[in-house]
Amino acid sequence: MTLTFYIARRFLKMFGLVFAVFAAILLLIDVIDQLRKAGVTLGGAAYLSLLNVPESLYQILPLIMILTAIALFLGLARSSELVVVRAAGRSGLHFLAAPVVMALLIGAVAVAVFNPLVAATSKAYDRLSAQRGQEGSVLSLSDDGLWMRQGNAAGQSVIKAVRSDPDGTTLQGVTVITFGPEGTPTQRIEAASAQLLPGEWLLHGAKRWSLTDANPEQTALASAVDLRLPTDLTKDRLRDGFGAPSAVAFWALPSYIKALERAGFSARSYQVWMQMELALPVLLAAMVLIAAGFTMRHARFGKTGQMVLLALLGGFLIFFLRNFAQVLGQNGQIPVLLAAWSPPIAAAFLALGLLLHLEDG
Repeated sequence: MTLTFYIARRFLKMFGLVFAVFAAILLLIDVIDQLRKAGVTLGGAAYLSLLNVPESLYQILPLIMILTAIALFLGLARSSELVVVRAAGRSGLHFLAAPVVMALLIGAVAVAVFNPLVAATSKAYDRLSAQRGQEGSVLSLSDDGLWMRQGNAAGQSVIKAVRSDPDGTTLQGVTVITFGPEGTPTQRIEAASAQLLPGEWLLHGAKRWSLTDANPEQTALASAVDLRLPTDLTKDRLRDGFGAPSAVAFWALPSYIKALERAGFSARSYQVWMQMELALPVLLAAMVLIAAGFTMRHARFGKTGQMVLLALLGGFLIFFLRNFAQVLGQNGQIPVLLAAWSPPIAAAFLALGLLLHLEDG
């Protein structure tokens, strides 16, 4: 038990060190990138970087884990602690129990705590980017339907719809509120449906109220023909309008997926992301096993550089296959569970096979 706690403590210290190094490097790079944008001060750039860097760290967490494991096993090998452990009658697989369990715990904490933090900072970063004139999210969901915004030099419009088709170009139960350049509401339009055409919305069965009149209901107009509302939205912007699934906190994903399906949108990309988050602890444990398969050997055997390179290549390969499977799952070419769980499970079993071969010959 003392040995297990010792290895776990060494693993946690090494993980904290590697994580801090990557955080510092990414923060420095992002601050420099933010300073290149017009009108950004050093303090503003640092604040934007603090909001943007957590997402990058979360994305490369598997690579941080494999580097942690490689550094740990190389350190133990050079100090001959691995030889002492084996001489004491402990097998390599028993020795690996502590790092694997710690990787599973780190993965669980990352999903439960770090994921919501990343979602919150990403939303704050997108909101500040939108205020600075950069393109932000144009769509959002609530319990009573779908909301989107559009605008030009003449003012802004907010559109609410009860339902939508999967690509967001045909809306049902539409309400439109338009605002003038000074931000005050100017008119309200209700329509049975709306269809997105190039440069405009075509509103069917529309009724319009002028909110600048003293009695809007008295001057309301029910149009016998379809109304046309100018828009800067396109099919591509609507398709990507919700932003990345990582912008939704893990604990909010189930309700968000249900809201997407109620609004008529496909929630497949969010379903794949949720399953991938559930599989993240297994992926981190697989990274530890991959590193152990190549670097948990005595330094006297030589070829340390080659073994480290092979371990890194193995980690990058699994990382690439995971992202590739995610794309296939989001496109509907493979089932959601297969896309999320097959790369980490396959990596874990392959690494275990390599370890058993090395341990038992």
